[in-house]
Amino acid sequence: MKRVLIISYYWPPTGGSGVQRWVKFAKYLPAQGWQPVVYTPLNPERLAEDSSLLGDIPACAEILRTPIREPYALYRRFFGGGGAADKREVNPVSRSRGGWKKKLSLFLRGNLFVPDPRAGWVRPSVRFLLNYLEEHPVDAIVTTGPPQSMHLIGRDLCRALRRAGKPCPPWYADFRDPWTRMFYFKHLALLPWNRRRHEKMEQSVLDEATRVISVSPPVRDDFQRATSTPVELITNGFDPADFPALASGPSQEYFTLVHTGLFAADGNPLNLWSVLSRMCGEDARFRECLRIRLAGKVDGEIVAAILAAGLGEQLENLGYLPHTAVTTEQQSAAVLLLPLRREPEYAAVLPGKIFEYLAARRPVLGIGQSDGAAAKVLRDAGAGEMYDWDETAPLQAFIKREWQRWLEGDNSPLPGAADKYARPELTRQLVALLEKEI
Repeated sequence: MKRVLIISYYWPPTGGSGVQRWVKFAKYLPAQGWQPVVYTPLNPERLAEDSSLLGDIPACAEILRTPIREPYALYRRFFGGGGAADKREVNPVSRSRGGWKKKLSLFLRGNLFVPDPRAGWVRPSVRFLLNYLEEHPVDAIVTTGPPQSMHLIGRDLCRALRRAGKPCPPWYADFRDPWTRMFYFKHLALLPWNRRRHEKMEQSVLDEATRVISVSPPVRDDFQRATSTPVELITNGFDPADFPALASGPSQEYFTLVHTGLFAADGNPLNLWSVLSRMCGEDARFRECLRIRLAGKVDGEIVAAILAAGLGEQLENLGYLPHTAVTTEQQSAAVLLLPLRREPEYAAVLPGKIFEYLAARRPVLGIGQSDGAAAKVLRDAGAGEMYDWDETAPLQAFIKREWQRWLEGDNSPLPGAADKYARPELTRQLVALLEKEI
């Protein structure tokens, strides 16, 4: 088999959305004639663990691990963020709430760690991989970020190979999120020269990679305007093996609104909680049957808003679940919730969960940019609706319509149009790109 070196900070048993993209690619690459060789830290920071993902790693995969030293751990303890992972904010750099201490922590976080707290792993990784490739050549290299330091490993590795008079295999820089156009970038309080460092690093990766891969059309277009390097689109997706047979439908005991994955305070759908509270006050049966099930890391402000709306009896905060349990939750929902972050840059983002929502074939209620990338995917798939944050009447009409379907026992799955987002198909697209350059 041909061999592809995948440089990724996230790998099982680490859990979360940042892991699944390349674990699933690795799972299906051998069937396409490629052996995955994964380079990942021995001791990464794990904000979540999911051992169920270990089952997706193919037997032929070679896993390389080296230690990483992360000064961010000391910083986090000093500024009060070093508690249990499940107590931390979903995205602590998305806002500057919290007074002077929070503002100082954001300033230091942004300016001490450029481009991110894993930057210290770049040099030792390049040394290790240079020695490894001497005896174990590969046919292609993939770096996946964030953290964006992974791309610097690929860049510097290729530079070092060329300095030694050796060819560098084709290098693919896979951006699961944008870099300087990511929604939280503006919250880092960067000094001007550090902002320029980010921009210079980003441009060097875009220009020196053989190809750049993006997960959403708007981000692909932004990158393509910035570089002459070909920028390709391979979205995230869903694994059909995680949805072996569609569930019979939502529970007939409760009318469940389900959210899975990260639920950040800057995506708090206050209008939704208000609508649900009003409907509970007007309809005793709705109040008795409604359940809001949150599966994943949830910011405290989300829970506080739900309680403030008088929905404490309806809330079921499940915490982080294994991915196998998450897909069960998705398939058994009456309605799947997709609130987006209230940041203008987020219009270009496609949350990874949206593709599993499509696979679950349950109606999706989106709250966010109605003209953004996620809204277009929902519309094209016929999977649900996306309403702006301040829309109330159409959102309430959507919930009432699904409530009536539930009362009538209509649990039929939506037809949907999800097949093009299946992981085996996406892996075929990846392999086609890899084989263009060899």
